[in-house]
Amino acid sequence: MTARILILGIGNPGRGDDGLGPAAAAAIARMALPSVTTSDPYQLAIEDAADIAEHDVIWFVDATMSGIDPYTVDEIHPATEIGFTSHVLSPHAVLGIARDYFSRTHRAFLLAIRGYNFAFSEALTPQAAENLADALAMLTRRLRDTGTEP
Repeated sequence: MTARILILGIGNPGRGDDGLGPAAAAAIARMALPSVTTSDPYQLAIEDAADIAEHDVIWFVDATMSGIDPYTVDEIHPATEIGFTSHVLSPHAVLGIARDYFSRTHRAFLLAIRGYNFAFSEALTPQAAENLADALAMLTRRLRDTGTEP
């Protein structure tokens, strides 16, 4: 059975490098890989748990203001305590909701791509664009394999 994979590209494309997540999701969508679905929410919401529940492997892709160039990958797990406000819901919390309300557990990864400028702009910085290309090369390899093993 082929794993159903969901790519969630999180971020605001109107805030410069914060658009790395949506840019990654758009690039993966253009590849039209079998069993891969993409979404580019501005931020995570409770409703995303329903989409997550329909998939086997989840990749959260987001920009980070700090960290190692060009990207980091961490396997993540559902939060045991789910806390959120009207504007912030973590990948861990959404996985927890999928687990608690849809009885689904998943392999899940957070791909954090290093960004540099988060001011109002619809363009990625050249450094962030290079980091995106490196991250997409890795992610594409993983998606073609099984969607896992960073």
